[in-house]
Amino acid sequence: MKFLFDLFPLIAFFVAFKLGGIYETATHEFVQQYLSGIVSGGVIQAEQAPWIIATLAGILATAGMVTYLLARGRKVDGMLWVSLFIFVVFGGASIYLHDDYFLKWKPTLIYWVGALALLIGQFGFRKNLIRKTMEAQVQLPDAVWNQLLGAWIIFFAALGAINLLVAFVLYKGDMAAWVSFKAFGATGIFFAFIVAQTLFLAKHIKEDAP
Repeated sequence: MKFLFDLFPLIAFFVAFKLGGIYETATHEFVQQYLSGIVSGGVIQAEQAPWIIATLAGILATAGMVTYLLARGRKVDGMLWVSLFIFVVFGGASIYLHDDYFLKWKPTLIYWVGALALLIGQFGFRKNLIRKTMEAQVQLPDAVWNQLLGAWIIFFAALGAINLLVAFVLYKGDMAAWVSFKAFGATGIFFAFIVAQTLFLAKHIKEDAP
């Protein structure tokens, strides 16, 4: 259930983009009528309307998640705050300039901020944040925790680079292809990494069992 909750902004973005493309004329009219006042020049092209409405949906969905957690008296993860900040700043810049360049950078920045946070935690504060997150559920040797930390840092750094490769090289100028990668490709890669981590942990837990 938490997995779906975490994916809510992505789902909102993807659905809004697809519906915006299906009903492009209506979406363009809506965006031009209600958002032209917050874009540079005041004129939005029809082909830009789907990703603009999707960006707005993603920002609102992320803000809604934060609001929901605060209203329930629950802790808001640091990465969710980071995601909201980057989404507002870079998504807002893309809407204002009606240029998807900043929007395409947004996932990479989130991944790289995650990698940087893990590095700062380890080398700045001597804290393995992966261990801190997971050690209540599993006990592992120090060396294994360090391996996990390294794997997460490399994974976040690599996924950020892959997003740039897809957005600006492989599918340059093809917004729909990048959105599909963002929704399915990147999510699939993330899921595969989690499965690999689970298998890795299961192996070490079995080896350490009395």
